[in-house]
Amino acid sequence: MTSAGRIRPTGLAAVTGVLGLLALVTPLGGAEYPASRIGALLALAAAVEVLHSFRRSTPSSRGTGTAGGMISMAIALFLINAPFLAAQALRVVIAGWFSIDAIRCIVAVVRSRESRERSTAALGVIGNLVVVLLILLARGWLLTWAVAIAGALRIFGITWSILVEPVYTSAESDEAVVAELGLSAEPEVMAMVASIDAAERARGPIDRAWTWSFIATLFAIHIGRMSTDLTLLGLLSPAVAVAGDMLIAVLITLLVINPIYLLWRSPTRWVERLLWRWRLRRPDHRRVWIDSAAAVWLRWRLTMALRLRALRYSIPATLGLGLRRGLPIAAIVAATVPVWGMSWYFDTENWAAGMWNSWAESRTDTWREAMVREVLAADGGIAGPASFAVNPPDVGPGDFSFVVIGDTGEGDASQHVLRDQLLSVANDPDVRFVVISSDVVYPTGAMRDYEAKFWLPFKGVKKPVYAIPGNHDWYDALEAFDVTFLQADAARASIHARVTSDLRMTSTTEGRIDSLVAEAARLREAYGVPTGFQRAPFFEFQTGRFALLAIDTGVLRKIDAAEQRWLDAALQRAEGKTIMAIVGHPFFAGGHDVTEGDEDFERLKQQLLDHGVTIAMAGDTHDLEYYVERRNAESPAVYHFVNGGGGAYLSFGTALSWPDQVPTVDWAHYPDRQVVADKINARTPWWKRPAWWWTTGFDAWPFSAEWLSAVFDYNVAPFFQSFVEVKVEPSAHRIRVIPYGIHGRLTWGEVASSDTLRAEHADPSALVEWMIPMAP
Repeated sequence: MTSAGRIRPTGLAAVTGVLGLLALVTPLGGAEYPASRIGALLALAAAVEVLHSFRRSTPSSRGTGTAGGMISMAIALFLINAPFLAAQALRVVIAGWFSIDAIRCIVAVVRSRESRERSTAALGVIGNLVVVLLILLARGWLLTWAVAIAGALRIFGITWSILVEPVYTSAESDEAVVAELGLSAEPEVMAMVASIDAAERARGPIDRAWTWSFIATLFAIHIGRMSTDLTLLGLLSPAVAVAGDMLIAVLITLLVINPIYLLWRSPTRWVERLLWRWRLRRPDHRRVWIDSAAAVWLRWRLTMALRLRALRYSIPATLGLGLRRGLPIAAIVAATVPVWGMSWYFDTENWAAGMWNSWAESRTDTWREAMVREVLAADGGIAGPASFAVNPPDVGPGDFSFVVIGDTGEGDASQHVLRDQLLSVANDPDVRFVVISSDVVYPTGAMRDYEAKFWLPFKGVKKPVYAIPGNHDWYDALEAFDVTFLQADAARASIHARVTSDLRMTSTTEGRIDSLVAEAARLREAYGVPTGFQRAPFFEFQTGRFALLAIDTGVLRKIDAAEQRWLDAALQRAEGKTIMAIVGHPFFAGGHDVTEGDEDFERLKQQLLDHGVTIAMAGDTHDLEYYVERRNAESPAVYHFVNGGGGAYLSFGTALSWPDQVPTVDWAHYPDRQVVADKINARTPWWKRPAWWWTTGFDAWPFSAEWLSAVFDYNVAPFFQSFVEVKVEPSAHRIRVIPYGIHGRLTWGEVASSDTLRAEHADPSALVEWMIPMAP
């Protein structure tokens, strides 16, 4: 056993120390959700803390370490899910967990007999209370730094415990188990221990082979299910999924299986001692079958005790046993997640999407700017009015219309159920083109998914299809999007520019670029969907009285300097016209002003409003929403639309948790709460009822109803997907925005709306359309 109080540098301490430093500087990294990154780092540190606590030499330190690790993991899980927490819930919950830990440390101060333990616990009390004050008092960007400091301090506390807490070595595990039974002097017991040790050593290679075989099988399954490209980066996604399976397996073993066994083992320890005394008193010649049965049970108990004790002294043993016990259960969890309706919670294949999000959010603006610069190089490096303009055929000065559909690419029933309506409207003679306003393909925008999730669902659309990417489309560095929607030369230039900006540290080679361009051309011909007209992930289309500006806001709701220069010039060209902006993210969503606290996004919105944008439309949030923003009496109204119901799972949180105070007087959203509730009530089994009760009774607090609604993501009828047709009618000096559901045009009876709109459209059977005046 190592001695107490002496600092012992270890690899685990070094790992947690690095995690703490990363957590401390996270706000400098420009992440979309810094708290989520801090939570992920804290979760890793908490897992290390739990592993280390098993090795500690005293019951009190083991209990303290385990409790601290559980609290750290709880804090981490809330931080990871920070984007889905209700307003102020992050502050309250995190402060609450640190307060609980402060109480735990106070109890330790009172109960500890050693001065070192009391001093450590007292420091814990002070640190926790400081963190609580920081979290409760900080506001705005200071809250982000407060969370970073809190997470870092928590991790550094784990590092200190690892450095100073005494631990046992693996050689002492056998003696400790036998000593606990009071049988150290019994030769038969020691002989059984030696026999078990020999058996464990003999089966060790078999266990490792079985574990690695299971891991390899899971890896192959993930490759097949995810239709992975056989490239280094392509194989990274299933590798992340397998790592997630392994993590879940170990956590299931440490936090579920072993505790359940220990809860049963402790109360039955007296039976084990009694049987040993009875067996040891009986001479060999008097032993019968019942003695053999008792020996089997005692051997099993002793084997389990030795294994559990080994967990305390050996991290490899902990991981090995955790994987052996937990992998079958983790595999069942992965296989049955769709049945639970919680595919974004425990589906490790979607964890890879989170990893790509973290990668893309830090690189999107750099990539886009490099792409634009490379595309413009062919024009002498100077952007002109036609550089990023699209020109759909048969559009003159008269009336015309176009379709906007957002967040399409699930490739399942929720997308295909809308297909007949899309084809009917898109092929109307008045419709000139189609725009996809966000997230063409889920989950990572990969080329392998385009045939099933774009080309097939859009087969039959004969009008040009343009698009701006959503955050998911950026996860593969926009390669598949580029070759699908950009002109071939622009796509090649864009991918080359991205590769160069990443210092060629990528598996994208010349051969891969050629194959991507060729595959897009093949699919375009095979399915007959007209694409490949753009020169960037943004574009403009202008007539004499109307301007359409499609603006890519990437992952972080930002635009780079090159796109900003284009937007400045496009707005100047649109002066005096009625301007419609299709933006990658909405300015209003879920009954809230999304720009609050986001300076870059707020600046973009203000620029558009200052230049007279009349209609702002976006996807990203998966439903249909409408807001009329009236800034003052002198400024014309601005009409905002969320148009993201084009095929992805629905954002039920909007309907289930519409706020009492909405930032605009006039608003509407589809679907209505009642139809959503009726579907959930009809489909929810008894074992999900507590989640539904939590959602309806407590608004899912501390989480958001949107987050918890994933439990009720039933991919069966009735569906509430939607898209809109925009009719530009200079002859009548107006623009009409007409929403469609899966059965045709929506009626006012299907749409939830503000009191003013409800009074204005009292007939529930009347068709919904929003009329917007055009500039003269």
